[in-house]
Amino acid sequence: MPEFLHPNFLGLPEEYTRLETARAIVLPIPYEATVSYEAGTRRGPAAILEASAQVELYDREFDDEPALHYGVHTLPALLPNFASPEAMVADIAEAVAMYAQPGRLLVVLGGEHTITAGVMQGVAQVYGEPLTMVQLDAHADLRNEFEGSPYSHACVARRVLDAGYGEVLQLGIRSVCTEEMDVIRREERVRVWFAEDVHMRPLQQTLDELAERVRGKRVHLTIDVDGLDPSIVPTTGTPEPGGLTWYQTLAIVRTVAEAADVVSVDCVELSPRAGLHMADFAVAKLLYKTMNYVLMKA
Repeated sequence: MPEFLHPNFLGLPEEYTRLETARAIVLPIPYEATVSYEAGTRRGPAAILEASAQVELYDREFDDEPALHYGVHTLPALLPNFASPEAMVADIAEAVAMYAQPGRLLVVLGGEHTITAGVMQGVAQVYGEPLTMVQLDAHADLRNEFEGSPYSHACVARRVLDAGYGEVLQLGIRSVCTEEMDVIRREERVRVWFAEDVHMRPLQQTLDELAERVRGKRVHLTIDVDGLDPSIVPTTGTPEPGGLTWYQTLAIVRTVAEAADVVSVDCVELSPRAGLHMADFAVAKLLYKTMNYVLMKA
C-alpha cells in the first residue's frame, strides 16, 4: 500500500465519514526523522488504516456498532517537513489547531513519537491549559536531547513538561536512563507507574490512583505501541520485554476516558513489517476501542 494513500478509518460507508458530522477526526502524520534503532514508523499510519477495514464494528462492551453513532472522518496525511524536527512540530501544531474542537475527538496516527510535541501544542492552542498528558510507553522520553536533537522521539515528554501544560502521567515504563530517573524523582508533575508496578500489584489500585489524578481534567492520551508487550505488537522500533497486556491496556484507556475529558489521542511508533500484520490489526482495534470509550461514555 502506498505510504500516503489513506482510506477512511474502519472503511465506513460514506454517510458515516462526512467531516461536517463525524465526531472522530483521524489525522495521519507519517513522519520519521529521529528514529534511533529500527526505522519504518513512516509506514505506520497507512498500515493502521488498511488494517482497520478488517476490524468488526460490533463491540460487545457496548452491544452495538459505536462507529455508526459517532462517525469517523479521515483527513489527508500531513506530509513530512524534513527541514528540522522543530519545523515539523510547528506544522503539526498548526494542523491540529485547525481540527481539534470541543465535541470531537482528534485521533492522530504517527509516525515517530516526536509528533506528540506538535499535537500538544495545537491542542493547547484550542483548549488552553492545563492539559494533562497520559502516556502509555516502554520509555520515559524525558531526555533533554538525544543524538543532538531536543525534538528527538526520546525527548517528547520532556518537551511537554518544559511547555508547562500540566502533569505527565506515564504507564508501562520499563527502560530509562539516569537523566530520566533524575527528572522522575524531582519533578512533581511527573507520575510514573513502571511496568512492574502494573504487573505486580492489584491493577485496580493503579486504576484508582490514575482516575483520581485525571478526574475532570482535559487529557491528551499518547499511545506509543511499544508500551504494549511485544507479544501483541512486535513491530516497533525499540521493543522492550515485559509490556502491558491487552486487557491492562484497555482497562487503563477505559479508566482515563471515564474519569477525564479526553480531547485528543495519538498513536505512534508502529513499524509495520510484511507477514506480521497482527500488530497492525491490534493497533487499529485498540484505536477503535479508544474512540468507543471516549465517544460512547454516558
